[in-house]
Amino acid sequence: MATFLYKAGRLAFRRRHFVALIWVALLTLAGVGAASAPPAGSTSFSIPGTEAQKAFDLLEQRFPGMSADGATARVVFKAPSGEKVTDHDNKAAVEKTVKELRSGSEVVSVADPYAGHAVSRNGTIAYASVKYKVSGMELKDSSKDALKEAAQHARDAGLSVEVGGDALTATPETGSSEVIGIGIAAVVLVITFGSLLAAGFPLLTAIIGVGIGVSTITALASALDLGSTTSTLASMIGLAVGIDYALFIVSRYRAELAEGREREDAAGRAVGTAGSAVVFAGLTVVIALVGLSVVNIPMLTKMGIAAAGTVAIAVLIALTMIPALLGYAGRRVKPAGQKSKLLSGGRTPKKPGRPNMGTRWASFVVRRPVAVLLLGVLGLGAAAVPAASLELGLPDDGSQPTSTTQRRAYDLLSEGFGPGFNGPLMVVVDAKDSAHPKKAFSEVGDEIKGLKDVVTVTPAVPNKAGDTATITVVPRSKPSSKTTEDLVHAIRDKGAGITAKTDSKVLVTGTTAMNIDVSQRLNDALLPYLALVVGLAFLLLIVVFRSVLVPLKAALGFLLSVMAALGAVVAVFQWGWLSGLMNVEQTGPVMSMMPIFMVGVVFGLAMDYEVFLVTRMREAFVHGEKPNQAVVTGFKYGARVVTAAAVIMIAVFSGFIGSSEAMVKMIGFGLAIAVFFDAFIVRMAIVPAVLALLGKRAWWLPKWLDRALPNVDVEGEGLRTEPAAAGKDADPDEERELVRA
Repeated sequence: MATFLYKAGRLAFRRRHFVALIWVALLTLAGVGAASAPPAGSTSFSIPGTEAQKAFDLLEQRFPGMSADGATARVVFKAPSGEKVTDHDNKAAVEKTVKELRSGSEVVSVADPYAGHAVSRNGTIAYASVKYKVSGMELKDSSKDALKEAAQHARDAGLSVEVGGDALTATPETGSSEVIGIGIAAVVLVITFGSLLAAGFPLLTAIIGVGIGVSTITALASALDLGSTTSTLASMIGLAVGIDYALFIVSRYRAELAEGREREDAAGRAVGTAGSAVVFAGLTVVIALVGLSVVNIPMLTKMGIAAAGTVAIAVLIALTMIPALLGYAGRRVKPAGQKSKLLSGGRTPKKPGRPNMGTRWASFVVRRPVAVLLLGVLGLGAAAVPAASLELGLPDDGSQPTSTTQRRAYDLLSEGFGPGFNGPLMVVVDAKDSAHPKKAFSEVGDEIKGLKDVVTVTPAVPNKAGDTATITVVPRSKPSSKTTEDLVHAIRDKGAGITAKTDSKVLVTGTTAMNIDVSQRLNDALLPYLALVVGLAFLLLIVVFRSVLVPLKAALGFLLSVMAALGAVVAVFQWGWLSGLMNVEQTGPVMSMMPIFMVGVVFGLAMDYEVFLVTRMREAFVHGEKPNQAVVTGFKYGARVVTAAAVIMIAVFSGFIGSSEAMVKMIGFGLAIAVFFDAFIVRMAIVPAVLALLGKRAWWLPKWLDRALPNVDVEGEGLRTEPAAAGKDADPDEERELVRA
């Protein structure tokens, strides 16, 4: 591995024009494809095999014009203070608005509030339900504009009007904080390298890599039914790992220069050693992301594969374009320990004999391993305590900011009709095999009326064939509550008895039931997914480190950091701690896909730091150093760059906390705090403490397994026999041409 990458790095250094041209061409091609592609479709929460999905599929067959997965809107009207919506003028304004809504080309139906008894008991609030042919993300702008205009006309008539539902679904905005995150990354890189040019390389390659990845996702969005969130998360992860991977290679290149190597040889050795770590770190991230497909939720599978593709691009661009850019830079990238004239201010570099911060910290840890280990474990354990109160759900309009019309419509409906009105359940009765379908429909309605937490049960609405009917059930509790979830299960339990008596099937669906089924599917898949990802990565790390205990320690450390991160997410988004600082206007259940997504992404990122830091230790141990000294050496060369990488990744993820999308905001915070816990507590404190306690046993591997495993040579042992780069440094004529350009 190291020898192959060494040769690839030298080739990219020499053929830098060709390498740069390829990546620019790929970026241009992806950009053209994205610009000419149709917009992204809807993000589907379909979950094959669940009851809610089976009911949706059945509705499509038995009610062909119903558009079960079409967008919906609820236009909510509130009369002025002291008036009612049933007053003559107010009623005329509402009816005019309903007539206006029906004129849309994509509208299937509009329910009149007065004909459908959609007026609150006190007569102050009413709503009109609008059904569309297509989903919210596929809805034309003209239809959305018509909906907004109709609402505005009713406002002009003196009514308070808000619009809820998914018809006004908009692409999430990340805000200016994402740019601030990239700015922080740039500052950290400049401080780390002491050079504006060297600091710019990781940013440039990461932006190009993310540009190619996100543009490709955008180009394929319509064909593959990729939602807007897919590209947002791919850019989040791709940008973070892209900067980190390039950072490690540039840092190793400067270290090789400091040892007196020629520039081409230094580039080859940097790619051969740090590049080997990049390959395996990238593989762990890709495994974790692609492994999300085992959950069997199409949306999550697409998100994982798209993000994995962006990570793969980040690996390839770091291995090829970084050495090409180093070739262009020539002598303007200084050896480690030296700063550019602009940033050094004419000061002389520090004495080489003085130990750096990483060396001093590692020396302290190996002297006090038990105290450091206990403090780290207890601290993460305390942070993980809130995770015991974890409640899962999916966001609805009730989690939107109060500044949005969707949230105000949600609150008006809760005020006029009760909180459960925002999450009605649709019960589908399949009586095709029943001898008395009408009787079956009636029995189902009667059984549901007798259940707790039920406010309203509408009469059954049969299809034309009379063999299938829908019944709408309004719960007493809000959609995301545990009580509503219990009601869904209670109806399904009743349905089993009804099936035995009437030969009809009872299915519960609707957005609320679908969200409950998604959460259940994610909960059921968490342990199998964890076993798959950790198991595959464990085998991969055995190959990398040629040890059993080091990968085991890495996996256990990851579990500590991810549990602590989940505890922090619960404290902020469920309990409301620091919610004002994070701009969390509505606390509630944690998004159901958060635990499994964090497990996947955080595991991959955690293994990044494990590979980068511990391979340096392994390299020192293999080259003859004692175990404790190898730990100190690993920190001497790796701590500064790992710290910089972690700060950069935290800054990038934190940038997404400013998103208007609750899901993106939560994931940004969760990943940022997880990286903080894993990099600075697990990898920087617990890992060296455990290695110091284990000593030589940390690198133990059974002889039979040692013979069976392939030798990937991540430490670059094979490079010790490679001849130094023939020839001179980068061609002076080429450098002069670059300066003139």
